[in-house]
Amino acid sequence: MSLNDFACEKIILGTVVLSDKIIEDGFVAISNGLVVAVGERGQSLPQTNDLIDYRGSYIFPGAIDAQVHSRSQKGNEDFIWSTKAAAAGGVTTIVDMPYDAGRLICNEELFNLKRKEAEEQVRVDFALYGTVHPEEGKQHLEAMAQAGAIGFKFSSFGTDAQRFPRIAPHMLYECFSEIAKLGLIAGVHNENDESVKYLIEKLKQENITDYRAHNLSRPRYTENIASAEVYELGAETGCRAHIVHCSNGRGIELCKSYRDLGYDVTVETCLHYLTLSEEEDVARLVGKAKINPPVRQKAEREALWQHLEKGNITVLSTDHVSWSLERKNSANMFENASGASGLELLVTLALTGAEQRNIAFHHLAKVLSYNAARLFRLDNCKGALESGKDADLIIIKRDPYIYSAAESGNNFSPWSPYDGREIYYRVERTMLRGEWIYADNAVTAEPGNGQFVSPHCRREVAEKC
Repeated sequence: MSLNDFACEKIILGTVVLSDKIIEDGFVAISNGLVVAVGERGQSLPQTNDLIDYRGSYIFPGAIDAQVHSRSQKGNEDFIWSTKAAAAGGVTTIVDMPYDAGRLICNEELFNLKRKEAEEQVRVDFALYGTVHPEEGKQHLEAMAQAGAIGFKFSSFGTDAQRFPRIAPHMLYECFSEIAKLGLIAGVHNENDESVKYLIEKLKQENITDYRAHNLSRPRYTENIASAEVYELGAETGCRAHIVHCSNGRGIELCKSYRDLGYDVTVETCLHYLTLSEEEDVARLVGKAKINPPVRQKAEREALWQHLEKGNITVLSTDHVSWSLERKNSANMFENASGASGLELLVTLALTGAEQRNIAFHHLAKVLSYNAARLFRLDNCKGALESGKDADLIIIKRDPYIYSAAESGNNFSPWSPYDGREIYYRVERTMLRGEWIYADNAVTAEPGNGQFVSPHCRREVAEKC
């Protein structure tokens, strides 16, 4: 049957960006919230009464941000604001971390409570990680998986004994063994606890507390030996081991070496590692650019871009957290909270960096959407502009401007490490499941518009399709 033998609700014309190629004069056909056809405009188009012409702009699949912290600071952001920034930035699904202020999401009861609260607030679709309490270990993993956990997040570094605890290697082994049976991923914050804590005390004694202290206390080796530990535990248990934020080229090579040996291991880098550097940005921003692991030197930033182009990076995320300014403005680097916002700029700032390096845009569609859906086993309904999948997409045009988090109106905290930076691209529109949720510089989706997604509900979505 040819395309013009059937009708659809709407057709969008533009430059279609897929995970393996770009269709310069393309179209996406949509019906009932699903993509029904993608192709070149030279083909016969399906029949429609709603032809939307965005020729001259790009059509990207909606991004999946694999790492978001909506509740790290009580009373500060929550899902109402994080998903507003997401919608404005073309992120149609967020994966939220289990380290909420005052509530570690470490059992089925707390997981279900967070899901219920989030469902009342979210403007885009969302998934949730679970984790474990170091005094309880693996006992709640299966129940959280049944409740719909997208995977499980751990930390090899102890930031806070209650909110962000260290999970020791022997307990990681036990948890990985259980997660392997469940078929989910184990994502790990990768920093060696003993080395970092020793170096922090050493620098304090030497009175080195300025911006340099962060990298000096968390050098590259402290990150990479933690990553090696995670991958080796994955190899021993058969668990799908995932590093959630790699800041340096050697860390990506480490993942590739295990993958080349046949192990199912993956690696994620973050927007800040691709766009900031210690010399250019941490030196002037100080606490506003404090992130764990640290933003590295320019050479590491460029090495990450090279690995992205080669296909060695699985996923690109933000590790978004919206700290209030008083938590980020100390001259003493050790007194600042770690993390920064980025949801509103994930796609457009990444495109800016790719253009600056002459990297084809389909590489970004792969790490922002296609790979993320496969990592979390949502790929029958999310992650690509393909027939039968959710019509989650972004219209993006090249239209340079200077970014201001405060002026955008889409962020709870009125600051960003990217303030003052020239962004080459703008999101014109964002579509979620066939409906526009951002258009004409305004988020139109109300709280409660988003839906919970998980590996559990994949079959339910497929049946509805």
